[in-house]
Amino acid sequence: MGVQAPPTKGRIAAGRFFQLFLPIAGTGIVVYSWTHPDKEGLVPSRLPPELQYLASRGQPNEEPVANWSATHEVTPARWFHPETTSDVEAFVRAAHSAQERLRPTGSALSPNGLCLSRDGMLSMGLLDKVVSVDADKKQVTVQAGMRVQQLADYLKPFGLTLQNYASIREQQIGGFTQVGAHGTGATIPPADDTVVALKMVTPAFGTVKLSRKDEPELFSLAKVGLGALGVVTEVTLQCVPRHRLVETTFTASVADVKKNHAKWLRQHRHLRYMWLPYTDSVVVVACDPLREGAQPPAAPAGGGVGDAEKLAALRGLYLSKVPGATEAGIEGLSFAELRQALLMVAPLDRDWVATVNRAEEQFWQRNSGTRVGFSDEILGFDCGGQQWVLETAFPVADSLDAVPSSGSKDIQYMEMLMAEIKRSKIPAPCPIEQRWTSGSSSAMSPASGPPGSVHSWVGIIHYLPDDPKDREAVTTAFRTYAGIVHDKLMPRFNAVWHWAKLEPEWVEPSRLAKRLAARFPTREFAKFRGLLDPHGVLGNEWLDKALPLPKA
Repeated sequence: MGVQAPPTKGRIAAGRFFQLFLPIAGTGIVVYSWTHPDKEGLVPSRLPPELQYLASRGQPNEEPVANWSATHEVTPARWFHPETTSDVEAFVRAAHSAQERLRPTGSALSPNGLCLSRDGMLSMGLLDKVVSVDADKKQVTVQAGMRVQQLADYLKPFGLTLQNYASIREQQIGGFTQVGAHGTGATIPPADDTVVALKMVTPAFGTVKLSRKDEPELFSLAKVGLGALGVVTEVTLQCVPRHRLVETTFTASVADVKKNHAKWLRQHRHLRYMWLPYTDSVVVVACDPLREGAQPPAAPAGGGVGDAEKLAALRGLYLSKVPGATEAGIEGLSFAELRQALLMVAPLDRDWVATVNRAEEQFWQRNSGTRVGFSDEILGFDCGGQQWVLETAFPVADSLDAVPSSGSKDIQYMEMLMAEIKRSKIPAPCPIEQRWTSGSSSAMSPASGPPGSVHSWVGIIHYLPDDPKDREAVTTAFRTYAGIVHDKLMPRFNAVWHWAKLEPEWVEPSRLAKRLAARFPTREFAKFRGLLDPHGVLGNEWLDKALPLPKA
């Protein structure tokens, strides 16, 4: 057998060339075939995540993404839509390897756009399946991209429902829990506290499973993890039996609210106030379970008053002040649409806004009454049009029994806020919404506290016009309005921001850091974030300002 001659320098060079460039050329062909599809493409229409990531470098995303109120908008360079948990793992792995940002996002409803990133975004909307239902434990495991209303509908045949609902149903479960969304009810916790287990994909360790038994400290932080500790892919929620509620709506004077507040808070499972600036009325909405075998109340919502009578004050004001307005033109406008149209006549004129508020007061006085429905049908409400929102949460009492019959912190907060609005002549529209929850076991929840504690949530708003210049003027005015809350109320009542409504650039950085550190374990959060995501892959501009990682 002959001895093979050693390779020449030319053969060695050629071998190295093909070894290096053939894989690159092959990848290039695949990427080109995907970005320039023919009728008979070389590859399927959907590339594997790794190749999608590679292709995005040569063909960045050009589609803008905005939040619901269009107050924040970005065009992410990378914009991916995983269909499976394996896809999520692959995208996160690629971003971690490249040390490039890839922010998880849901429905992008948050008023402050905390899920948006110019660098890269990972939409969870296609992971929208129910994994399992345990009817005995009354628990459901669901993928993070499923919407709240979808889940509520899915649970109906099992006789189950979520413990509580926020104002809208379009949130995805991941965002619904990760930002600490809430409904109302002094004995009911925010949504995050109903999470009994979760799975999330971390840049450093891949998929991790968390529960009260598995990594309890991290689990407590990750339930309201803001998408910063990992991409949540599955959530197990504690449900309750599906039930019907009787909703009662009425108006009360401020004096009556002060007199009866502690009693109402204990008496009703769900209680919500809508304060109407520049009036002496508060709209009270109370919901309680319909007792088994009981007949629904006979009085319909509005006490039998027709829409024409309910809307008379708003319609009359519209016809008298809006040029060219006709009765036929406003016939189909809802209450919220009429209010929006009226406010847009002069959104920053304090006297005009007060006039609109008084017309709204008359609407609510004529809309008193009751209605009955299942909890997922009753607990939502129309928030109105596009708007700026600032919502804060603060502790009221260690227990429901400890809420005093007079002088409670939640009523003091509202009295002080209404007085500051008048003193500063703020053109504050209706409503200022006030809700309550019990404490949450989630360390990063704005209502973090013992299970029996009582917390109040208060939200101020400004509705936004369509004209860009007018929107800018309203935004400037709202920053002044928000400044009153930041400077006068939050320090006094130990309040913090709802995570989805914190605008970090509106608060001086050192003050922001001090307030957050006073209420949250920010050092522990940063420690776990550095461990799970050492390159800050899941971060964005919002996190950089609100919860920045320590500098190396």
